[in-house]
Amino acid sequence: MIKKPRLSFWQILNMNVGFLGIQYSFGLQQTAINPIFLYLGAPEDMLPILNIAGPVTGFIVQPIIGAMSDKTWSVRWGRRKPYFLIGALMGSICLFAFPNSPVLWFAVGLLWILDVGNNMAMEPYRAFVGDKLPEKQLSLGYQMQSLFVGAGILLANGSIVLFQYLFGSETVEVAGTIPQWLYYSFYIGAFLSLTTILWSVLKTPEIPPSAEEMIEINKIKAMKFGQKVAKPFIEIVDAVKDMPKFMWRIGAVYLFQWYALFIYWQFTTPLFRTTMGFTTSEAASQAAKLSLTYNTVTMLVALALVPLTSRFGGKKIYSLSLVGTSIALFSIPFITDPNLVLLPMVLFGIGWAAMMGIPYTMVSQVVPQERRGVYMGILNMMIVIPMFIQTLSFGSIYKFLLGNNAINAMIFAGVFFVIAAVLTLRLNVKEPQEES
Repeated sequence: MIKKPRLSFWQILNMNVGFLGIQYSFGLQQTAINPIFLYLGAPEDMLPILNIAGPVTGFIVQPIIGAMSDKTWSVRWGRRKPYFLIGALMGSICLFAFPNSPVLWFAVGLLWILDVGNNMAMEPYRAFVGDKLPEKQLSLGYQMQSLFVGAGILLANGSIVLFQYLFGSETVEVAGTIPQWLYYSFYIGAFLSLTTILWSVLKTPEIPPSAEEMIEINKIKAMKFGQKVAKPFIEIVDAVKDMPKFMWRIGAVYLFQWYALFIYWQFTTPLFRTTMGFTTSEAASQAAKLSLTYNTVTMLVALALVPLTSRFGGKKIYSLSLVGTSIALFSIPFITDPNLVLLPMVLFGIGWAAMMGIPYTMVSQVVPQERRGVYMGILNMMIVIPMFIQTLSFGSIYKFLLGNNAINAMIFAGVFFVIAAVLTLRLNVKEPQEES
């Protein structure tokens, strides 16, 4: 096994800067995409199915790209970098085009392409961090990613709030039209998507494969085209067969956690139209303020979780954070003051910081180095499967069981977070020793 050198704090930071652009894009997806669908005439109960692009592309793209990146090496471009560079370019083009969508079907189509690009960039980036860091620095590496998750989404939602305040306060909503003030956030995202990835690519060299890995890579290069196409699928099947019990257990946690998160992102705008009587623009701005708040908290606490998980164990901190997130979701439907409703987002932000860092640290400790890419892809399949289930099932649940009421939807999501917190207590993995 290749001995990995200990990296400085600034080397780890530079390595993760690209996550800023990726997460800015995801921030827009969380807060701005559904309002755009509403502007273009989508009914509320159609929001889940219109978001099906995320789970479908994540399910297909991430494990395949992970398996491919495990068996890739270029002296000039590296192993993981080619994939997240191409993904960032695709995302940048889509973000530039998105606010110019003339009709609903065009915006939905762009979301599919945007999700392919984001997923192509995301999974190799997770493996990239695991490739570079020794075990004792994995927690710092993934919590640094969590920090940039918060920073990217913070910037995305901050820009929405700012531009709505500067240019949208006197705008009259016109059916079928996307407000001009929303364009600027997407243009910034198009710029950041590519430039931040380039920063990390240029600042961080990849570790060359071992001699054994190079033998396997060269074997694949010598294969016929059809064999090369089939190889990633074979790798995924074999990896699932050999998957550690820990990953099956975290899959159960993710089933409830990510189903609940998708409900939250889809129904905050409808919630504030119900509880505060806001227009779609006002509700979207309020939802962006919530996201702004919890991602600020995520930035502030992400690195603080490193010593806490070292002392108390990852699963305990993770479980408590999910309980806090459930309390936040139980609270916000019953707060009608636009300022007071930001307070529960402190708990949500702590939970989001844990969700974006702790599971990846755990998984990196239990999967083999030579299969890190494919297992990170499978882990992300465990994210998109509950999202896929949610997009297919929750529209009917919302309409027939929850009475088309966004308040009930948010409480439903809170219950799912409680279940996820309980299931987290079943996660057992050896804890890394504290860095000296």
